[in-house]
Amino acid sequence: MNSPLQFRARKAGASLSRRCGRLAVALALSGAAAGAWAADAPACEIDRPVRFGGMNWESNLVLVDVQRAIIEHGYGCQTEVLPTETLPALAALERGDLDVNTEVWLNSVADPWNKAEATGKVRRVADLYMGGEAWFIPRYTAERLPELKSAADLPRFKDEFQDPEEPSKGRFYGCPAGWGCEVVSSNLYRALGLQDTFTLYSPGTGAAQKAALTAAYKRKQNIVFYYWYPTPLVGSMDLVKLELPPYDKAAHECLTSPDCKDPKPSAYPDNPVFTALNTGFEKDAPNLAKFFSSMSVPLPVMDETLAHMEETGDDAAAVAEWFLKNKQDVWTKWVPADVAARVQAAL
Repeated sequence: MNSPLQFRARKAGASLSRRCGRLAVALALSGAAAGAWAADAPACEIDRPVRFGGMNWESNLVLVDVQRAIIEHGYGCQTEVLPTETLPALAALERGDLDVNTEVWLNSVADPWNKAEATGKVRRVADLYMGGEAWFIPRYTAERLPELKSAADLPRFKDEFQDPEEPSKGRFYGCPAGWGCEVVSSNLYRALGLQDTFTLYSPGTGAAQKAALTAAYKRKQNIVFYYWYPTPLVGSMDLVKLELPPYDKAAHECLTSPDCKDPKPSAYPDNPVFTALNTGFEKDAPNLAKFFSSMSVPLPVMDETLAHMEETGDDAAAVAEWFLKNKQDVWTKWVPADVAARVQAAL
């Protein structure tokens, strides 16, 4: 989930638009079924597209496409996804530039979230699942370095994690640039006093982070890194968590702030992952707001969905379609029966 950092939206619109469009194609109706569905489709509560934040980690990508399919086919709405990152998305939600932030990982943005919530312009509406975060090493690294048990031990082993760009130091793979977890990783890096022995490497995107870690793991290289779960990567690797000092609420709240001046080390708490809405949108579209408020995904189902993504190599649109076809016992509980029937007819 720390030096002051510039947070900015990624202008990846073209590729994300292509990705988002594939689900619409996959779920398109055919022939007479299309006509019958169109006749029964309700008018959307708002006369513009519903705007989603397009953060680019796997669980968010999949759940955004699941939500979009349901409100397009079940509620007769149009949707669009605006490419962004964690903190810019929160600011956009507060401004009303976004209607829906599908996944907010609370302990990565606790301070900014609390400030945004206090304005009354955003609201936490549904707890999706309980996530987690940690600093990891591969099990093969733990077996090579049996005395490396905790993050505080890292300075003694800096040569085992040599940074190719600064060989006198080790490399710690932090969170992708612009994500809320980058703030916590950077502050924790400072709190543990790693500046003299390790570089903090922040990949440019989630995909770049995953690619770097996967490549190193396949070559059995020693790596130490931050990651969150459930994710396809954590599920596919044999990893060991490095110990961190016991969780301290006050210390962790400071770690989540870009302005934390004197960070103290703390373990990550369990991380509630929730959906947030702009309150103006919630007022204008109460039926859609009720749908978003009803969402919950059992963690084993989330694990299975992301494992399917890793095993098949499918993109988020295809995995969302798989979820809608294979997890109807989960998502049909989120919507009225007539909405569920329209979505099922569209599959």
